[in-house]
Amino acid sequence: MIDIRQARDNPDGLRAALARRGVPASEVDRLVEADAAARVAAGKRDDTRARVKELSRLVVGAKRAGDTERAEQLARESRLEGETLKAEEAAADDAADEVRSLLLTLPNLPADDVPDGTGPDGNVIRERWPEKGLVYEQHQRIPHWDIGKELGILDLERGAKLSGSMFPLYRGMGARLLRALTSFALDHHRDMFEEVRPPTLVKTETMMSTGHLPKFADDAYHLERDDLWAIPTAEVPLTSMFRGEILLENDLPVCLTAYTPCFRREAGSAGRDTRGLLRVHEFDKVELFAYTAPGQSEELFTTMVTRARELLVALGLEHRVVALCAGDMGISAARTFDLEVYAPGCDQWLEVSSISWCSDYQARRAGIRYKPDDGGPARLVHTLNGSALAWARIWAALVETGRHEDGSVQLPDVLSPYLGGELLIPRKD
Repeated sequence: MIDIRQARDNPDGLRAALARRGVPASEVDRLVEADAAARVAAGKRDDTRARVKELSRLVVGAKRAGDTERAEQLARESRLEGETLKAEEAAADDAADEVRSLLLTLPNLPADDVPDGTGPDGNVIRERWPEKGLVYEQHQRIPHWDIGKELGILDLERGAKLSGSMFPLYRGMGARLLRALTSFALDHHRDMFEEVRPPTLVKTETMMSTGHLPKFADDAYHLERDDLWAIPTAEVPLTSMFRGEILLENDLPVCLTAYTPCFRREAGSAGRDTRGLLRVHEFDKVELFAYTAPGQSEELFTTMVTRARELLVALGLEHRVVALCAGDMGISAARTFDLEVYAPGCDQWLEVSSISWCSDYQARRAGIRYKPDDGGPARLVHTLNGSALAWARIWAALVETGRHEDGSVQLPDVLSPYLGGELLIPRKD
């Protein structure tokens, strides 16, 4: 969450920054007013607390002096002040909770170089690979859901029978392809990123730390009996690995990678791009994540974008890098680049990675700090996250791009070690 001092010291600047994200000035006004009320309530509580402490000291002094009547009078006053203190403590807690509640719903401030805009139309294409684009034949213009059914590698009907719509079932080489992609990515990142296998179900405070709660509760799967949430991305548990801890600056950056299944209800996407693998409730993904000191974050952001693109180039997938505008970024991001691949069968650009620098927004929610080498006070870390890569749409783009005229599908050479050299998905006779 944002620093409350920004609302106290520069409310106009905060209004201007959040306006770029579509937040009305009235939301900042509410925060400023709630914070002022909370500080007044805390002041009254502290004054009463000091008065109770002083009365207790005077009671002890009166008893030592043998002034029983004075001691009893002071004790009565202390008890009355104590009742007042209980009420004022409750009021101060409620006021502080109101401030925190407002802070939890406000997005991060966009970096200065983030494009202005209110939605996807404001996003800016920064790079493309290859620069002139690939040329696709008619046999590559078949959508992956038809290819998958024809080759027996994607069974959407049985997936729906098992779990409902938008839960795909992969078979044979389709399932092996997912496993190969995961191993390929993890091996690619292991020189710099420590592999982690986090839990798939997490506590509410773990989801709160990233910003997924409370704002996106409707898009998440919640197990009410155990009060656990199915993770929408490995970013969620990785962000909380060091929740409430103090790291050493000398140990930063901490770079992590994880493969996990990811679960999203996609509550707001009914009827939009729901065919095949374009939008699913469960998908596999390899995540990159880093804790950094502030001065390290820019380089790590560039590194994460580069690593994700290296995978796309190796897989031979046409792609582009898109800088998201202020109004289209996720709640926690200060800067986000999306990587989109072109799927010729769908004739669409599909987002396969979203790489974000979150500044200290998540660290403030999670209480993650580092101790500077110079011995100064502990400071908040910065967090960065990104997919490298999310496989459902990569799978779709690969089978469409690699389709031959006879209906078989050729897979990229880089996957050969993970598929036992079998790179051709043959047509079923």
